Amino acid sequence: MPAITDTTAGGPEHAVKALLSEYDALKAEERQRIGARGQLLYATLTAVAGISTVITTVGQLELLLLLPLAATVLGWAYVTNDHKITAIGRYVRGRLGPRLVGLVDDGSSDIDMFRWEKYHREDPLRPSRKRLQLAVDLAAFCAPSLTALTLLWLLGPHAPLVQIGSAAALAAVLVLATQIIRYADVAGPEQRT
Repeated sequence: MPAITDTTAGGPEHAVKALLSEYDALKAEERQRIGARGQLLYATLTAVAGISTVITTVGQLELLLLLPLAATVLGWAYVTNDHKITAIGRYVRGRLGPRLVGLVDDGSSDIDMFRWEKYHREDPLRPSRKRLQLAVDLAAFCAPSLTALTLLWLLGPHAPLVQIGSAAALAAVLVLATQIIRYADVAGPEQRT
């Protein structure tokens, strides 16, 4: 396990360099996760279309259970990436920025480190965009699964194994929906500090 580096060893210049390097690494991870998050939406739409096509071609209603499976796995990866993106921003705003300010502030100026990290969250339209994004996320990752399960239940009696599978799929979709809502971050503009 690598040793934890003391950012104050070698003077403030070394510490500033180390913290800026950490910032660069975090922003690179954030960019990668944002790209992956977007791709997961497209992957879900592709999976829904592909599975729906197979079901209509083959005519096996039990295959409807594949939709909640695919959407839940992809949705969970989406939520995980979205949560990490939010956590990176929170860390930069709450920890990294203040540490850097403490190292470079000479008392003669009012330094606001990484202002963009706060500024974009202060947009008064942000809460409405986040609520719309929440609706899109629920529609993309949960609605196809619930539709598939409803169709499965309406279109016939099924073997006990299919009933158990559909109950488990419903539980998984409800857990996913709860997590999507929990991590939606729909709060209004942050207070200026």
